[in-house]
Amino acid sequence: MHQVHVDDQPAMGYSAIVEVIKKYYDALYRCDTELLSQVFHPSAQYFTASSGELLHLDMNTYFPIVEQRISPESLGEAYGFSIDSIEVVGNVTALARMRSSLFSKDYIDLLALIKIDGKWQIISKVFHYTPQINARSEQPSKPTELAGEITCPT
Repeated sequence: MHQVHVDDQPAMGYSAIVEVIKKYYDALYRCDTELLSQVFHPSAQYFTASSGELLHLDMNTYFPIVEQRISPESLGEAYGFSIDSIEVVGNVTALARMRSSLFSKDYIDLLALIKIDGKWQIISKVFHYTPQINARSEQPSKPTELAGEITCPT
């Protein structure tokens, strides 16, 4: 399921990029913000307009949302993702097009990665999602006393 499409690019950096991507999906599956903080650059940004309105989050806003979720792992949901393509642009920039299914939605993620101090990290996530047929409408979350909290997809 972890296929890498390479358009005649040298293999430089692909295994490290794939490892970051795998950690990212592991973190989503477990709702593990400690692992997310390893794969996302602290200045990373998160965007979607799948609901018809722009959702834009920074990591300080996104991580608490993930912490409030009940993990797909604990719900016994299937785990998996696929790599449509990875394009390395120069020595320090890459773009990965990914597919996954979590929380009764199918996702296409565009992950922009940068390499700083020898380490690849996600600097932005732009994605589209579609609800799966006959799926529940909301992500399960842990009970909370926070009012007006933001909910978001993966």
